[in-house]
Amino acid sequence: MEKPFYNQSATEILKNLDSNQQTGLSAQVAQQRLDTNGPNQLNAAKSTTLWQKFIDQFKDLMIIILLVAALIAAFTGELTDAIFILAIVVINAIFGVFQEAKAEGAINALKEMSTPKANVIRTGRDTEISSTDLVLGDIVRLEAGDVVPADLRLLESASLQIEESALTGESVPVDKVAVQLEQADLPLGDRTNLAFMNTNVTYGRGLGVVIATGMGTEVGHIAGALETTDETKTPLQENLKQLGRVLTYLILAIAALTFVVGMIRGQESLVDMLLTSISLAVAAIPEGLPAIVTITLALGTTRMAARHALVRKLPAVETLGSTDIIGSDKTGTLTQNKMTVEKIVIDGKIEDAANTANLSGSAQRLADIMALNNDTKRTDDGLIGDPTETALITFNENHQRDLDRLFAEMPRLNEIPFDSERKLMSTVHPAPEGYLVTTKGAPDELLARANRIEINGHIEPLDETMREKLLTLNSDMARQALRVLAFAYQILPEEPQQMTSDAVEHDLVFIGFVGMIDPERPEVAQAVQAAKTAGIRPIMITGDHRDTAAAIAMRLGILDAKDLDQAVISGSDLDAMSDQEFDDQVTKYNVYARVAPEHKVKIVKAWQKRGKVVAMTGDGVNDAPALKTADIGIAMGITGTEVSKGAADMVLADDNFATIVNAVEEGRKVFSNIQKALQYLLASNLAEVVAIFVMTLLGWHILAPVMILWINLVTDTLPAIALGVEPAQPGIMQRKPRGRQASFLSGGVGPAIIWQGLLQAAIVLGVYGFALAFPDHSGSQLIHADALTMAFMTLGLMQMFNAINVKSVYGSLLGSHAFQNKFFNWSLLFSVLAMAAVVLIEPLNPIFHVSHLDVYQWAVVILAGMSIILIVELVKWIQRSLFNKG
Repeated sequence: MEKPFYNQSATEILKNLDSNQQTGLSAQVAQQRLDTNGPNQLNAAKSTTLWQKFIDQFKDLMIIILLVAALIAAFTGELTDAIFILAIVVINAIFGVFQEAKAEGAINALKEMSTPKANVIRTGRDTEISSTDLVLGDIVRLEAGDVVPADLRLLESASLQIEESALTGESVPVDKVAVQLEQADLPLGDRTNLAFMNTNVTYGRGLGVVIATGMGTEVGHIAGALETTDETKTPLQENLKQLGRVLTYLILAIAALTFVVGMIRGQESLVDMLLTSISLAVAAIPEGLPAIVTITLALGTTRMAARHALVRKLPAVETLGSTDIIGSDKTGTLTQNKMTVEKIVIDGKIEDAANTANLSGSAQRLADIMALNNDTKRTDDGLIGDPTETALITFNENHQRDLDRLFAEMPRLNEIPFDSERKLMSTVHPAPEGYLVTTKGAPDELLARANRIEINGHIEPLDETMREKLLTLNSDMARQALRVLAFAYQILPEEPQQMTSDAVEHDLVFIGFVGMIDPERPEVAQAVQAAKTAGIRPIMITGDHRDTAAAIAMRLGILDAKDLDQAVISGSDLDAMSDQEFDDQVTKYNVYARVAPEHKVKIVKAWQKRGKVVAMTGDGVNDAPALKTADIGIAMGITGTEVSKGAADMVLADDNFATIVNAVEEGRKVFSNIQKALQYLLASNLAEVVAIFVMTLLGWHILAPVMILWINLVTDTLPAIALGVEPAQPGIMQRKPRGRQASFLSGGVGPAIIWQGLLQAAIVLGVYGFALAFPDHSGSQLIHADALTMAFMTLGLMQMFNAINVKSVYGSLLGSHAFQNKFFNWSLLFSVLAMAAVVLIEPLNPIFHVSHLDVYQWAVVILAGMSIILIVELVKWIQRSLFNKG
C-alpha cells in the first residue's frame, strides 16, 4: 500500500510525480497531463429541468389518489369539484418545485469557490495561470492572501499559516511545515505539511507540489460525497406516505363492500350503485389534506423567517418539531469564530481581561507590546491578519487606546519574523530611553530566554520559584483551552546590528501571558438549556482539538465535568472502532473532537439507526455531507459557505444557535396543527363513509355525490386551513420529542378520529330516522327528501362545529382558547353560511338535490349539529378525570 503524501519525503514525491522543484513542468508535459486528467475543477451538479421537478411532484401516493378523485368527480359530472381538486394538486406541486429549486446548487457552489489564478513554476519561470489549468506535479508558490488552488505537498515553508476552518472546523490558522511527517493515520487538521484546495493563506509564504486536483482533492471528496449522499426522508414525508397507503386500501375495500351489499339488496341499478361507491370513495379521500399540509408548512416558514430561520424545504419545518438530537459544529456556530483575549497574566498573577478596565503600569506595557509586535493591518473594512494578532489589537481598541499615536511614536525599525521552529517573533522600535525590543511567542520558549521579570513597574530577577509559578499558570490556562502567548522585552542603548535570534532574543524581561479563545456565543448556553428542557440532546461535532472542544462544551452545558473522561471522543478513536462498536456506544458521547467530514456522517447515521431524528448544524464545506445526511440540515447564513447552505434544509439568517430552539417550537406547533387538521378531516370523512354505508344497508336514500363533494369543499378548506394557524399550546416546549416512530395518529388522535367520526355518523343517522318518524310532509318521496336534506345539513354543520373540539385532543374547549384565532372564527362563520346557502336559496335546491326546510326542521338540524360540542366535552372530561389524560 502506497504511503500517504504526508508520510513521504519531498524527494520521493517529486520523483513519483516526475517533477522538479526548481524548474517545474514543461508546458508540453503540463498540457499532456491536463488532457489526460481533465481540468482542476469540481464536477457540476446533475441538473434537472423545472418541468422534470414539476412532474416528480406527482409521484406521491396521496397526489395520485387526488388525481383519481378528480377523475371520479369529472365522471359524475361535478366539473367544478374536479377543477378544484386539480387546482389543489397543481398548487401543491408548484410549492414543492419552488422550495426545492435550489437544492442542486451545492456542487456548483463548491465549483465557484475555486480560485481563478495560481502562481506556478513552468519551464523554470514563474508564471500566472488559471487554477483550472493546474496539473499533478505543478510547483505552486503561496503567499499571504492567496487561496490554495489545489491540494499541495509543501516543499518550502517560511512562517506559513493557513486557515482551514471551512474544511477541518479548526478556528485557528495552522502552522505549516515542509518536513516529512512520521506519524501514520493523521486526521486532516494534523497533516501540517499539506495545503488543501480552497483554504486561505493568512501568513508567510510557501512552495508546494500539486498532489491532487479537481475531484481528487479533499474538497472534491466532499463534493463526491454530496453527489452520492441520499437525502433522508423526513418524518412528515414518511407519515404522509404511510397514511396515503392505508387510506387507499381502506377506501377501495369500503367502496367495493358497499357496491357488493347494494347489488345484493337489489334496490339500486348497477349504474346507481357504481355512482354510490364512487361517491363513497370521494367522501373518504381527504382531498384537502396535501394542500392544507403545504399551506400550514408555508405559514410556518413565514413565521420562522420573521425569527431569522429561513426554510429551504417545506417538510423541514415539521421535522424540527420531532428532533431528538442536535449535532452542532463548534467554530462559528456555538462560538463566535473570532479569537478574543480572555485572561492576562501580569505581576505574576492571572486576571480576567474584561476586568482590566484602566491599563497602567505592567498592564499598559503589556498592551503596548501586544500592539507593536503585531502584523495586523487596520483598514476601513476592519482588521486583517492572523486571528490571534487581530485579537491583541482588538484588546487595545476595547480599552480605548490611541494606537495611531503609539505606532507614530514607536514605528517598527526591524524584525525577526515568526519561525515555527523557534516559535518566537521579535520587533525593534525607537524608545525614549533607547531602543525597545519586543518578543512574543510560545511560553516555554520565551521563558527560556528571559532572566528578568517586571512586577508592579519594577524589574526583578526571574528566579526558579517565579519561573515555576509562571509555567504553572501557563498550564492552568492551557487546561481551560486557552491559546497562551508570552510577551517580553528589553531596552537596548543602540539599535541591534544583527537581527538574529542569538543576537537579540536573550536576557529578556518577561512582562506577561495572554490567554485567548474563540469564545462561545453569549446566547448559546441558554439555548442549550432550553433544548435539554425540550428533551433534545445537543452534541458538539468539531474538527478542533479535544481540550478546546471539551472546554467550550463545559461552558455551554453540553458537557458535565463528571462526564469529561468518557463523554469526549476524537476522530482517531472513531477510526479505531468498528461501525458496530460505535453504534453500540454512540449514546455515551456528547463531544466529538478532531473529526473529519466522513466522521460527521457516521455520527449522524449512528443516531438515526437508533430511530432518532437528527438535526445537524454547520457552516463549513466540511459540514455539507452531514447536513445532507441528517434529517434536517441547518446552515449558518452569515458565516456559512454557499456549499453548506446549498446542502441544508434550513439557514439561520442570524447565525444564532438560539434561533434553532425557536424553530423547534415552531416545528412542534406545525405538527400539532397538522394533527388537528387531520383529526378534523378524517373524523368528518369517516362520518360520511359510515353514514352512507349504513344508509345503503338500511335501504334509505343516500347522499348524492354532489352533496358529499359540497360538504368536502366547504368543510375541508377554510376551517382546516385555519386550524393550521392555531397558536402554540401551553407547555409545548416541555414535552419530550415525539421521535421518528410517532405518527400523525399518535397522542390520542387516532382513537379520537374513530370515536368522533362514529359519533357524527350516529347523530346524522339519528336525524334521518327522526325525520322519517316525525315527518313534516306527507308522501314517501317528500319525507325522504326532507330526511336526506336534514341529514345533509346536520353532517355539514356538525363537522364544522367539531373543528372547535379538535383544537385539543383531551383539553376542554374553554381551556384551549377556542376562539382566540380570529381567522378560524371568520372561516367557521363563512363555512356555516355557505353550507346553509344551498338550502336557504331555493334556486340552488335542485342543483344539490335538497328540499326547503321549515323552522322546526332547522331547529332539529342546529340542535343535532351543536350536540357534538356538548358530547365531546363530556367525553374529554371523563378522559381527564378517570384516565388522567391531557
